[in-house]
Amino acid sequence: MTKRIVCVVALAAAISMLQGCADTPVYKRGNLAKPEMGWAPDPMEAGLQKHIYFAKEASSGGAEAAGGGCGCN
Repeated sequence: MTKRIVCVVALAAAISMLQGCADTPVYKRGNLAKPEMGWAPDPMEAGLQKHIYFAKEASSGGAEAAGGGCGCN
């Protein structure tokens, strides 16, 4: 009895996961391709913010920069 319940639950989970495998319609792809939808809409501003953040966080080691917390190289 419990084996049957486990199989039914597993089948229901598989069916619900397969519903997520759908293509995005063409009319919705335009909204996803907008620059605002990216991880960093403005790469230059994101780079500046990252530089400022890691210059102030000297004790954490920073991301790519080595040296002190003043932001100078």
